[in-house]
Amino acid sequence: MKFKPMKKLLLLLSLPLFCFSQPTLYLSLPKQKSFFQKTEDLYADFAGAKLLVHPEQTFQSIDGFGFTLTGGSAQLIQQLEPTKRAALLQELFGTNGISVLRIGVGATDLDASVFSYEDKPRKFSLDPSKADLIPVLQQIIAINPAIKIMATPWSPPVWMKDNENSKGGSLLEKYYQTYANYLAKYIQAMAKEGITIWALTPQNEPLHPGNNPSMFMSSEMQTKFIKTALGPVFQKQNIQTKIIIYDHNCDHPEYAIDLLNDPEARKYVSGSAFHLYNGDISALSQVKAAHPDKDLYFTEQWTGYKGDFTGDFMWHVKNVILGAVNNHAKTAIEWNLANDPTYGPHTPGGCTECLGALTISGQDISRNQSYYIVMQAAKFVPAGSIRLGIEVPAGIQAAGFKRPDGKIVLLVQNEGRKKNISIEKLNLEIPAESVLTIIL
Repeated sequence: MKFKPMKKLLLLLSLPLFCFSQPTLYLSLPKQKSFFQKTEDLYADFAGAKLLVHPEQTFQSIDGFGFTLTGGSAQLIQQLEPTKRAALLQELFGTNGISVLRIGVGATDLDASVFSYEDKPRKFSLDPSKADLIPVLQQIIAINPAIKIMATPWSPPVWMKDNENSKGGSLLEKYYQTYANYLAKYIQAMAKEGITIWALTPQNEPLHPGNNPSMFMSSEMQTKFIKTALGPVFQKQNIQTKIIIYDHNCDHPEYAIDLLNDPEARKYVSGSAFHLYNGDISALSQVKAAHPDKDLYFTEQWTGYKGDFTGDFMWHVKNVILGAVNNHAKTAIEWNLANDPTYGPHTPGGCTECLGALTISGQDISRNQSYYIVMQAAKFVPAGSIRLGIEVPAGIQAAGFKRPDGKIVLLVQNEGRKKNISIEKLNLEIPAESVLTIIL
């Protein structure tokens, strides 16, 4: 059926079993750099094709939306004046509801230098992070004691590796037990600082040994490390930190599937983590279909300084926020929280184009597209929300949630021309290239 050029495409949003009063609406228009604006100006008189939300269909609970707090990010935040730093952290972790963070075990590539917490054997110390990362985490926990912190090593101490280098190489099998004990010591030492490590992945991007720091760890290697060393060490020491595997791109879901096929390794594993620099976000659902008892997490996606603000915002909302949760992810985490105007700090060989959610120049703070991508969900969908079943027509992306307070939240993205939706007798017009949050 063809429409006349000026005729509106109409979408009917049907919510069976729901009774609700006037909704609250928040509109984001990335081209205008206008975000989360409460509005009453979207009412219309039309209804059409159905968009269905099924409250009887419930899926995963949400652990949260957030960022990676790299050492470089923490360094920049910590040097802010105390009142400015306190206001920023309250904005991020109080007002806007960030409920999950990813941090490095030792240096990430967005730290000023490469280090581990045991650069010399039997000389373990958190000292390299006591000037910035640890105090910033302590301030965040004071604001949100329930925040979930996921830790990830970019590399073990170099003396445990076959190339004795922070870049590339692999973990020597003779050090599997030593490395497992190192990770256990790290979790216990952080606990003494008042920082609970909720989850751990054994290796960041294990199939990308070209970063600095980095390490290659095949699925077979990670399987053996978990079942012979990491899992038993955690069990023996009664460490409750979740073990989450893989932590790399969606083009190799078999990495996680094969590991979880191992009966000895899988008993220690909570779930699998993914990035989206290659592959399709539907890979998460492939892993869920193969191992429905294991959880899924989305843990990293960068924005670069060469990117387009509107294009980045819309792509990430579609794939990282809506795409990840609609494919069973319990988290959606963007890459680094903050950088300086030169896209540092970073290690020699680390990312030189990574654009943080914040740019911090001395005492000046600016907010970039990644900030708004995460806030699009974090402001409205708190930890503990349950994803609901949803059916959408072509041209619309959406996700539905039931919050702990009982309210229903719909995140509805329109990448094309303006469209109308209807919630029972209530008709709403969604502007072109926008994201609408509906709270019922």
